[in-house]
Amino acid sequence: MDCSEDRAYRLLNEYSNGFMISQVLFTACELGVFDLLAEAPEPLGSAVVAARLGTSPRGTELLLDACASLELLTVETRGERAVCQNTELSRTFLARASPKSQHNMQLYLSRTTYLCWGHLAAAVREGKNQYTKAFGVPSNELFTAIYRSEAEQLQFMRGLQEAWSVHGGAVMAAFDLSPFPLICDLGGGSGALARECVSLYPECRVIVFDVSEVVRMAKKHFSFPGEEQVSFREGDFFKDPLPEADLYILARVLHDWTDEKCSHLLARIHHTCKPENWNLVPSFLSV
Repeated sequence: MDCSEDRAYRLLNEYSNGFMISQVLFTACELGVFDLLAEAPEPLGSAVVAARLGTSPRGTELLLDACASLELLTVETRGERAVCQNTELSRTFLARASPKSQHNMQLYLSRTTYLCWGHLAAAVREGKNQYTKAFGVPSNELFTAIYRSEAEQLQFMRGLQEAWSVHGGAVMAAFDLSPFPLICDLGGGSGALARECVSLYPECRVIVFDVSEVVRMAKKHFSFPGEEQVSFREGDFFKDPLPEADLYILARVLHDWTDEKCSHLLARIHHTCKPENWNLVPSFLSV
């Protein structure tokens, strides 16, 4: 096998086995491996991990070995016993107690996204989502799978909040938004990005505009006392009047919709945005 053929074969194996890596990561998150090790005062052996998690000793040993091979855990030998602990990656991004934890996002990817991708061939053949096959819910609306229960919707919202906790500040700092005293975050969910915005620009106010069920969840699970700069308003940004603002943010929104719907939404924003702001930066910020 020549060099190019060898590289091609290695790539093939990486691509075809990638789902196994995902499942190791998702399973360790779901079982609480990284949380247990983060709370432990010292590295733990697989038998102790299994006992505390209530899992199979042999299965746990294999899972921890797989995590170590992926650099999610480190392993050292103490006497005749192998013990493991979190790496910087898992300590920072996978343990729930970390301020940068992506734990909920991993669970969302595992429980929703992964199941959808299992029906990709059918989706390509039919040109539509496969929510009915994957979850037994109607497939006509984009977010029916994500919002199929309050628990799943909360998981998704927490996952997005975690994502913004890592890079939301950098996104909001990419442009100087200080000239815009009133900002509207369309489809802003829990208000995580809005909070990043007001922490950088304390003189501005942000309206989070989202559908009624999301706003109710945001107020119930994500609101904090004294947040006068962030407010929530219910509505469908395709149909209902948009709140007046100096700047509109579309964060992780446009990729969800067809070109026709995106054009319609952008036209609505252009019509609503104050004309005096058109020459400062585009009247919307899409990330």
